[in-house]
Amino acid sequence: MRRARQRGRGVEFDEVRAYAAGDDVRAIDWRVTARSGTPHTKLFHEDREQPILVAVDLRATMKFGSTHSFKSVMAAHVGALALWSGLQAGERIGGAVLGDHTLHDTRPKRSQHAVLNMIGDLVAEGAPNPGINSMQQTLGSLLEQLERIARPGTRIFLISDFHDLFEADHLAPLRRLARKTQIVAVAVSDPLEAELPHAGFYAVTDGATHSQLDTSLDGAREAYAEDYQMQRANLIQRLRELRIPLLSIQTHQEPLKQLLAVFPSR
Repeated sequence: MRRARQRGRGVEFDEVRAYAAGDDVRAIDWRVTARSGTPHTKLFHEDREQPILVAVDLRATMKFGSTHSFKSVMAAHVGALALWSGLQAGERIGGAVLGDHTLHDTRPKRSQHAVLNMIGDLVAEGAPNPGINSMQQTLGSLLEQLERIARPGTRIFLISDFHDLFEADHLAPLRRLARKTQIVAVAVSDPLEAELPHAGFYAVTDGATHSQLDTSLDGAREAYAEDYQMQRANLIQRLRELRIPLLSIQTHQEPLKQLLAVFPSR
């Protein structure tokens, strides 16, 4: 909808969108509400803040690490830093934490209590749970929830290993989000995902089962590394097409240095 000046308010009208909790009821567009059957509200230029949503994926694939820490620990570090940095900058802060079977979301607020609640969700979902191995929640679930709570212009930090981004067309909600928000993708990875260790037998576990990994098979290490590079190149290309910047976080590097590189001004 085209922008226009609204008499009596002295502000610039931006758009009409579905009513969200916390919106000013005085801004409800009754014509659109009657026509659509669901409440809609008007947004004005003075209402166009830039809240921050921090979305952290803490499903089973994130609870992996071969050296310094789990991917989930690094993701939680980045998420917590983004939350506190945004709050200190005076922005409204919210987001979502994705677990194997749960999805916690927090609507944007200028509230230390809201930040602490989200950090509590990070701690709860980041804890290893060897009794549960199946993942019911998907990255698509997280992206669709972000669609529901993100206003146009919102900054989103999307923190994940993105292992299932290309499954079941999860790109569709990401594409829609990218049209109306400013997304920064933070990809967390472990060196063992990029390259197998030298030839030999290695004990591996998912917390519930144990096995042996044989890296001495002919061509195994080369094929493994090539497959990772192809997946990585695909992720970079898809995000570039959506104009989403990609930041890489490694589990084997010093966390503080990486976090300062991601948020140099904080």
